[in-house]
Amino acid sequence: MDIDLFNQMGAEFKRRFEGKPINKILTIEASGIGIACIAATYFHVPVVFAKKSQSINIDSDVYVAEVESFTHKRKNQVIVSKKFLNEGDHVLIIDDFLANGCALQGLLSIVAQAGGTVEGIGIAVEKGFQQGGRIIRNLGYQLESLAIVDSMDAANGTIQFRKQ
Repeated sequence: MDIDLFNQMGAEFKRRFEGKPINKILTIEASGIGIACIAATYFHVPVVFAKKSQSINIDSDVYVAEVESFTHKRKNQVIVSKKFLNEGDHVLIIDDFLANGCALQGLLSIVAQAGGTVEGIGIAVEKGFQQGGRIIRNLGYQLESLAIVDSMDAANGTIQFRKQ
């Protein structure tokens, strides 16, 4: 992991969500955790991460949402213990990639189940050629992607980024 890059990302998320009353950052295991933790140092708030499976160290009092993984082509239940997310929380969701938006919709559902408010969503890389970003923005959320890929060509190895 490139911690210097994560630091720059955390500072940029802080700039983009300045003034929002954020008291928790929510992400999903595993690759979003590093970015979320560094971002949390800028907001001075704890990080909560959704697990993709029930484990023995999580009690049965949980919020659950079913999400389809675009990357792994399977459905997962994402789980957050109720002791970590509460009514009245003001949540910033952070994740590494946004493709079809299913993982984000699961996290949005979990915050809603908890009675919290999503103050914004920060994404490292959005796949702009897929529908996730459009779906989430159409739901009315402030979605901030640090980079948006408009196209990728595997044959010649090129990536086209959106001007922001």
